[in-house]
Amino acid sequence: MSKQRTVLVTGSSQGGIGAALAKEYHSRGLRVFATSRRLETMEELAALGIETIALDVTDADAVRKTRDEISSRTGGKLDILVNNAGQIYEAAVADTDMSRARALFEVNVFAPMVMVQEFIPLLISSGKGCVVNIGSSAGLLPLPLQAAYNMSKAAIHSFGYTLAVELAPFNVNVVNVSVIPVLEAEQLPRHIQLQKDAPTAESYARMVVSETIKSKPKMWLWGGHLAGLTWFLLTFVPRFVIESIVIDMFGFKKFTARVRKERASGKYVS
Repeated sequence: MSKQRTVLVTGSSQGGIGAALAKEYHSRGLRVFATSRRLETMEELAALGIETIALDVTDADAVRKTRDEISSRTGGKLDILVNNAGQIYEAAVADTDMSRARALFEVNVFAPMVMVQEFIPLLISSGKGCVVNIGSSAGLLPLPLQAAYNMSKAAIHSFGYTLAVELAPFNVNVVNVSVIPVLEAEQLPRHIQLQKDAPTAESYARMVVSETIKSKPKMWLWGGHLAGLTWFLLTFVPRFVIESIVIDMFGFKKFTARVRKERASGKYVS
């Protein structure tokens, strides 16, 4: 079998982070397996010579079939597994549709766990495997109007942290990526304060790939606009200060004043 390193990237639809990661790994000489629910969303990757596989990461049977397919192509080995597939759901807690919140957790949390369970034997067989979990600073900050998403990213950080301890004896590294929001091709202009200088999917991919192809990658990878500041705040600054910054950044200071004014005038009905 070829000694070319191999990588599997989930959620590789055109225009997103996964596609950018697949392209970047490919440009670095790795053999890339890119997955998405539909093959037609990865035609650009296939044209580059990247091997594409249709996969719904919430379907355990489909995950096992993909594992078997990749195992047959690589001789039972996989060097890097990138858990990138995910969803975003924006709603205030009071307005959250619980069926959508549960569906989000299936994709953002439980699917990566199933992927790891099924691909652990291949990662161990590689001799120096690596699991890359694409998290977000949203899992560490009280960003309003997206509680379900924030919770899912907090969960994936915790999962990765525990996984790193459990897989260390088997020479499998775990990289937890925590990055300030990335601008994707189809992304709506939201959270302007955070996004105005956000990294593109391409610059994000270069950063992640550069770290994860190392023999000893960092367990925690911070990057993107304001990443250093976010790390400093979370490490050294009291939580009430962070909350105050977020409240002001997202306009909740003005909103609070408006609500109190309307309640005082009798216009607001609780």
